Amino acid sequence: MVFLLKRVATRLPRATGNLRAASTQAKGLQSILEKRDDDVVITLAMRTAMGRAKKGQFKDTPVDELLAGLFQGALQKSGLDPAKIDDICVGTCHPPSPLYLSRSAALSAGIPHDVPISTVNRLCSSGLMAIRSIANDIRSGEAEIGLAAGVESMSLNPRPTPTLAPSIGSNSQANDAVQPMGWTSEMVAQAFNISRKKQDAYALRSHSRAAHAQATGLFAEEILPLRVGEAIASVDDMIRPGVTLESLAGLKSVFPDWGNGTTTAGNASGVGDGAAICILMTRERARREGMEVIGKWVGCSVVGVEPRHMGVGPVAAIPKILEQTGLTKREVDLWEINEAFASQYAYCVETLDLPIYKVNPNGGSIALAHPLGMTGVRLVVTGLAELRRRNQQILCTSMCVGSGMGAAAIIVNEATKRT
Repeated sequence: MVFLLKRVATRLPRATGNLRAASTQAKGLQSILEKRDDDVVITLAMRTAMGRAKKGQFKDTPVDELLAGLFQGALQKSGLDPAKIDDICVGTCHPPSPLYLSRSAALSAGIPHDVPISTVNRLCSSGLMAIRSIANDIRSGEAEIGLAAGVESMSLNPRPTPTLAPSIGSNSQANDAVQPMGWTSEMVAQAFNISRKKQDAYALRSHSRAAHAQATGLFAEEILPLRVGEAIASVDDMIRPGVTLESLAGLKSVFPDWGNGTTTAGNASGVGDGAAICILMTRERARREGMEVIGKWVGCSVVGVEPRHMGVGPVAAIPKILEQTGLTKREVDLWEINEAFASQYAYCVETLDLPIYKVNPNGGSIALAHPLGMTGVRLVVTGLAELRRRNQQILCTSMCVGSGMGAAAIIVNEATKRT
């Protein structure tokens, strides 16, 4: 007990000794690009490779092993002393007892027992919510250094089928909120007249861009190799080179009994496994620790939308985050929008009138896979890496969220192109 009290006491200065009022969120491009000591910054953003669910490289790897390997790799890559971490948040959706698994993974990875951890589940945005949680901890003064991770094993923890009490399920919106995501894809396609031809065209762009990015080694910059048995997993195994419009058109609908049956295995996000992580801290603390700042967290928005049309979430979340930050669409250099389904992705891109050359330039979840808890962090990892290559600054990431929600965030790239 005496030892425990001494150990806690040594951590109090970091946890409470530097309390400060929450900083006012920067607004407008010029203000956002200014560098302040109390900025919440990102010093590492990386991910594992992704594996095809049930068949890929992580099909037998449970969430705690994925997380432990991710923590170990991130700490080794960054050189961060794990005893200096103030808090950890993990976004994940479907594993049972996720907090116990995450806590055990952190301890196994060598993170001291007095570093706390939490988990968050906001379905497809869970990873982004983990970043938001740690960023808000730091912004409020309750922490100076934190880890935000996202993880999912859709091989071992597939989506459970929600059941509602009859008194709840009799409400049409409540019933819509628990329907399979494929049903919502068909509802969006039907309600907004998104043809199968258009969906396949958007899917082809994703497959082609991802195949090119992998062939040219772009994803290697963002992947932390992970040992799986005797092998090293360092390459996404979901990407399918050589996809054509003809091959996509030949696929059968996976939901023929819903809507018009336009969603296929080729124009929907892949089911997969993987994990991603960001290390966040104040800019002043990064300077003291000798850490390179690669990005700056600006802010996040979360919205609710009609559950039946869940996929339209970015159409509401993106204008909200732009208003919060005082940015215009033209000032955003890169958009990473999750491709849950080509139906909703096409609708969002066209309704928001986004220039397609700025959106998912290296493909998205249709080609890469969408491990639910991982995706919100993966989009930040991929976006920052691409901005670094382009020597550009403003990233907006967004996704639709199961049950009828949407989320979006603004992050600034501060790393220069590496030669």
